Amino acid sequence: MNTETRVCQNCKRNFTIEPEDFDFYKKIQVPPPTWCPKCRLQRRLSFFNLFTLYRRKCDLCGELKVSSFPPGSPYRVYCPQCWWSDDWDPLEYSREYDFSKPFFEQFNSLLHEAPLLGISIDLPTSRESPFNHHAGHLKNCYLLFFADFCEDSAYGFYHVQTKALIDCSLASTSELCYDSMHIYKCSRGIGLRSHVTESIDCAFLKDCSNCQNCFASANLYNKKYHIFNKPYSKEEYFAEIKKWDLGSYKTYEEVKKLAETHWRKFTPKPRFDELSVRSTGNYVFESKNCRDCYEVVGVEDSRFLLMTYTPPIKDCYDYTSWGNNVSLMYECCVSGEYASNLRFCQESGINLYNAEYCKLSTGGSDHFGCVSMKKGKHCILNKPYTEREFQALREKIITHMTEMPYTDKKGRIYRYGEFFPFELSPHPYNDTVAQRFFPLSKEQAVGEGLVWQEPESREYTITKKASEIPDHIKDAADSILNETIGCLSCSRGFKITNTELRFLRKMNVPLPRKCPFCRIEEKFSQWMKNLAIKKRLCDKCGSEFETSYSKEEAPNILCKTCYLQEVV
Repeated sequence: MNTETRVCQNCKRNFTIEPEDFDFYKKIQVPPPTWCPKCRLQRRLSFFNLFTLYRRKCDLCGELKVSSFPPGSPYRVYCPQCWWSDDWDPLEYSREYDFSKPFFEQFNSLLHEAPLLGISIDLPTSRESPFNHHAGHLKNCYLLFFADFCEDSAYGFYHVQTKALIDCSLASTSELCYDSMHIYKCSRGIGLRSHVTESIDCAFLKDCSNCQNCFASANLYNKKYHIFNKPYSKEEYFAEIKKWDLGSYKTYEEVKKLAETHWRKFTPKPRFDELSVRSTGNYVFESKNCRDCYEVVGVEDSRFLLMTYTPPIKDCYDYTSWGNNVSLMYECCVSGEYASNLRFCQESGINLYNAEYCKLSTGGSDHFGCVSMKKGKHCILNKPYTEREFQALREKIITHMTEMPYTDKKGRIYRYGEFFPFELSPHPYNDTVAQRFFPLSKEQAVGEGLVWQEPESREYTITKKASEIPDHIKDAADSILNETIGCLSCSRGFKITNTELRFLRKMNVPLPRKCPFCRIEEKFSQWMKNLAIKKRLCDKCGSEFETSYSKEEAPNILCKTCYLQEVV
């Protein structure tokens, strides 16, 4: 089939569907999309509340718990302990399919009645580490968002197989690191940035690999004992490094600024695609035949992926968040873990196969339009059928979705093959990741038929200003654990935890002056900038290539070929 240019139903801009895309749609038996890739991403992200948490009573046990749903939202919300328990039955909410109403209208009714998971964590995590979200397999972790297989870590997003990390984000297979992002196989690192790999006992590095005892440097490969990119002997290095006592907040911030200024002297790596072939996007690792993919690991033969990890991940399109042994995922968000052939699903997976239009389906197979189904086979709107009945009814529903489509408040038409309409999201738009990537004003959101949540008014009894806490970590007494510190950036008050204090003392780094959410926000904002791809010309060969760096961020830039020749 030839390349086709179509007009996006949402933004009205042209987009192309290429022969390889048509092949994928044919393989999984879905019609081609009517929305462009960016609008499809926005629609999926409007169902993805990653960071915004509230206090809300569980609708089963009645206890006040942390929840991603604000109090008063019109949904039945259970805390993780109750949702994962056997104290309720998803089949209690089953219903017959009504061919007199559009499918999405019926799904929305079920969505408002079946119990939803208050915060997205598994049962062991809810016992060991209850204050995390979109996370699993955690032990003694606190305020991690989008994390898996972690221990003794806090305050960050996108953690995979980490141990003893504080204020780190986009970290994998690392331990004992502080205030770092985009790190892989690092240990005892401080202030690392923009992809530092396989390095030990380093501080304030950028774009470095396989380094040991290096400080405030960039573009180092297989080096030891460098300070501001200047080599030293071992004895000279440790004598010189004593001048920078990072336990002092004043010194820490001074070195941080000096390092950032120093980094700008070096040509940055144009794009991060280690061990990847025939791939486009950024932060694509150990992958092949991946186009328009961002922040992915171990992906093959896929397109339009964001934030997927733990391979294998194969034959997926328009797939946002998670991974862990999946295949044939299409228009899914926050779905994964031994899952295959999922279409138009959100927050579903964990040994789930052949599911369509499901929210919180886990385990089992052949689910269609289900909410909070746990295991079971051949279910439609939470009602079980025989295999023959299921297949026959599914075909009728697909035909019905085409003949009686759902039309939203903006006149957009949803037939079979479209992800859930914006207005069906159970989260306020400004609570979701969509607001970060595709910001709307309150008036715009309401005009789109979306829910908008006004920020909660919270009062904090501040017992100590950030300016009043000790400059050096050695002067921080245990009594600091009893203080509520006023954040330098927002109106929140925050506390230092016992685990955090022990870690800061061990690493000799200062007490924070900003609340955890502001610290996470700084890294998330930087990450968003890193994902934005721009066209640049190589300063050496003149060829055009893609990079995340603007002219202001990196006046000098090289294409990947020239970078490997000149730097590595």
